[in-house]
Amino acid sequence: MTDLPITHLTLYKHGVGFFERRAGLSGEEVELSFRVEEMNDILKSLTAIDWGGGQVLGLEYATPQTREERLAGCSIRLGDDRSLRDLLVGLRGRRVQLLLDQGEQLVGILLGLDELPERQPLATSLVSILLDVPAAEAVHPAGVQAVSLGRVQGVEILDERGASDLRFFLQTALSQENYRLVKIRLTPGEHDLSVSYIAPAPTWRVSYRLMADPEAGDGGPKALLFGWGIFDNRLEEDLEGISLALVAGMPISFVYDLYHPFTPSRPIVEEEARVAAAPVEFEEAALGAGVAMAPMRAMYDSAPPPAPAPMAMKAISREALAQAAPVTTTGEALGELFQYVIGTPVTVGRGQSAMVPIVSADLGYCKDLLYNGAKLPSHPVATLRLKNETGLTLERGPVTVLEGGEYVGEAVLPFTVTGGEMAVAYAVELGVKVREESGAGREIRGLRIRGAYLLIEEWNIRWREYRLTNSTGQPMVVLVEHPRMAEYELFDTPKPKEHTDEHLRFEIKVPARGEKALRVQERRLMSRHEELRRQSYEGLQHYLKQGLLDRKSHDQAADLLKLWAKIADNELRLAELDKDRQKIYKAQQQIQGNMAALSATGKEGALRAQYVDQLQAAEEQLKALSQQEAALKAEIERLKQEVDAKLKVLG
Repeated sequence: MTDLPITHLTLYKHGVGFFERRAGLSGEEVELSFRVEEMNDILKSLTAIDWGGGQVLGLEYATPQTREERLAGCSIRLGDDRSLRDLLVGLRGRRVQLLLDQGEQLVGILLGLDELPERQPLATSLVSILLDVPAAEAVHPAGVQAVSLGRVQGVEILDERGASDLRFFLQTALSQENYRLVKIRLTPGEHDLSVSYIAPAPTWRVSYRLMADPEAGDGGPKALLFGWGIFDNRLEEDLEGISLALVAGMPISFVYDLYHPFTPSRPIVEEEARVAAAPVEFEEAALGAGVAMAPMRAMYDSAPPPAPAPMAMKAISREALAQAAPVTTTGEALGELFQYVIGTPVTVGRGQSAMVPIVSADLGYCKDLLYNGAKLPSHPVATLRLKNETGLTLERGPVTVLEGGEYVGEAVLPFTVTGGEMAVAYAVELGVKVREESGAGREIRGLRIRGAYLLIEEWNIRWREYRLTNSTGQPMVVLVEHPRMAEYELFDTPKPKEHTDEHLRFEIKVPARGEKALRVQERRLMSRHEELRRQSYEGLQHYLKQGLLDRKSHDQAADLLKLWAKIADNELRLAELDKDRQKIYKAQQQIQGNMAALSATGKEGALRAQYVDQLQAAEEQLKALSQQEAALKAEIERLKQEVDAKLKVLG
């Protein structure tokens, strides 16, 4: 890997890095080693360029197999502690030259190795070889000679297949199971070769220091924002004098399996009878188918400035921090990303991590107490609010806050673009306690009569009360964050001091050892309708007294209610008449049944005559009921016509 060292490294926040290697070299190939888990990204992104006029002919890499799978079919397997013994076993049947002690040589076909029992020294094992027969002695049988393994000083493989198997085994053994070699083939000659690729890499992090100085000068309080970029060298080599860039943002990235061979299955299609295809027609396509920065102010409006700490305790000043590690970083916008380019070469040893300064800027700030019950109930938090005027996009990271050289708290600096506002909440103010109460209700805004309906406009009201108690001896100013609600408007509420996309901020001044309450009321106008005939006289009177209905509309509605009441009474009387008719029908059926059992003479004849009189009387009753029913129906129809006429007037 030292033949092509890393010269540039760009690290991203989503677990990948962009690596560039470059060096002058000679030869026809160069090898790079990568972890197995990196191979998909390597094959997806590796780019090789010869800037010296040569050409890159191609890349080669081992097929993704285990060592045993790669060695399948290889006749030679060497162990870690008896390689000569294993070599002689693997060369059985192949032509070799044994180099013995005292300069003796034996040439022939290796028969094998006869090993003695385990307790005997390995050197006493016998190596047998079928000696070559000189041409002059070809009429004589070939001879076999055995020598002790201890006498064998070397082996020259005279069989090309055996030599090839040995070289393949050694090359395979050289590549570790967790690594793969990528060979870049080049044209002969000198090269100025650069190779770039992406590979998995630990995400870089950022750590900030915020040194607040409330007495910085006439321009108001200043805070030095100092940031360190932190990254790790997880490579198998040292990084020496490389150029480094750290990218804020989140580019799209994924793993695509290009390394493992894949042969998709194909469907089996049988021959089929075919007919001529008919013309295909298509239809014609249709045409034409911010938040402002708050004014500088102290967290405690009436509080005196804090007493300066003793000189011995002021170990860090704003100026000292700025001069301790000069920042040579420049920023560059890359569309949706932002890149920190480190201006000085970076050296990091293998397995080491490093911190490089990436930002140092004096920023104006204001100090506030911010309360948001959803984020921290019961108490506000001391917050430094700054505008990002560094000229850089700031990546999210922890920030240690110091004031007057002293540690006062910690926070997380949010991802902030240039010009954005940062709120650094670093400490809880326990001297102020906040209690919340909330509720909801409805209030009628107006009424209208339209046809047979009463249209009601009403406010859907929600309210929340914040009650702040200050137990300290100094007055406090607290900004209360209240969630914004879509389609709701404030009413009978103080005007908010500030607003964000999701919250309204109300300023509350709480006296020393006192209380102050804020009631935030919001409403949304809703509308609904009710049937006018379902109303009551009492309800109409209430609406009239509240001024929701005028006298004319009230009287018109009252007249309609009277008409509907008369119609209801008449319909009730009709129902009673029907009940009376059913009773008469039942009595007639009973009389008719009794008459059927009587004769027409004697006493039975007299009783029968009485039943006839009763039936005649019942018929007269039914006739009278029919006349009453007809009169009621006519009255109901008349009343309904009167109702319809009045409803038309109401629109």
